[in-house]
Amino acid sequence: MSDKMSLVLENVSKSFVNKKAVDKISFKLDKPGVFGLLGTNGAGKTTTIRMILGIIKKDSGTITWNNEEVFREKVNFGYLPEERGIYPKIKVYNQLLYFAKLKGMSKENAIEEINFWANKLKVSEYLNMNAEKLSKGNQQKIQFMTAIIHDPELIVLDEPFSGLDPVNTEIIKNIIIDLVKKGKYIIMSAHQMATIEEFCTDILILNRGKTMIQGNLKEIKDSYPVNRVVIHVNEKINDIIDELKLKIENHKENEYVIKINNEDEAHKLLDKVMKKKIKVNKFEIMKPTLNDIFIEKVGE
Repeated sequence: MSDKMSLVLENVSKSFVNKKAVDKISFKLDKPGVFGLLGTNGAGKTTTIRMILGIIKKDSGTITWNNEEVFREKVNFGYLPEERGIYPKIKVYNQLLYFAKLKGMSKENAIEEINFWANKLKVSEYLNMNAEKLSKGNQQKIQFMTAIIHDPELIVLDEPFSGLDPVNTEIIKNIIIDLVKKGKYIIMSAHQMATIEEFCTDILILNRGKTMIQGNLKEIKDSYPVNRVVIHVNEKINDIIDELKLKIENHKENEYVIKINNEDEAHKLLDKVMKKKIKVNKFEIMKPTLNDIFIEKVGE
């Protein structure tokens, strides 16, 4: 196996009964890291993921991993599906062992990995319980474990944080960061745009099966003009904002998020605030967030 792995999709399409679910999409992962696959419900994300994993067949185009056509039997991938699928009436430990063996692990190796990951995910105390007795968040951590236990080369995470509290979110986030450090290739699909911004270098936004925007996230954001300013002051400045005919997007205590059309507007605001000798604790001119870009591209 070469050091440099790559997943390449070229002009991949899939239809279901006259409906184009995925329409000629192309992208590639040629270095370790997290790739963001975004879109509204029904945009074609899950269909794309299932084709990459070899679960469903594409109609046209090519999908290769390390220059070889993707077949379900051949590839060492891990998958956390959006619809969780652990067996409610079976002991967690037995399920993990079963899934590990399905992935070709020896019993000894499987037991070692189950204990390692259970400890890391803080679920060791639940291993001998039936899955239905676990909270939704802990069930999800068990499912996450089944996706990574066999040390896959490529990992697909569909909504990995839905249903997790902040503590468990942090645990999974740290594991994802470690996996990237270990050279893993990860595709992440999520509705929380802030999460995608935190992890993903490159993204693809799908809408009704078509690519709306794709590429390096930083470059995409840099191509947009500034659109808001954040200012934190020691007293109210609503009168100055009104005078400049600017619009407040958000305001809590004395921190204002204000819509602007250009940097000049931001500097005029700062000038007026300073002239009134109001203390400024924070002043930041901002580019659109991924959420802004997503809404603009995909529509409300």
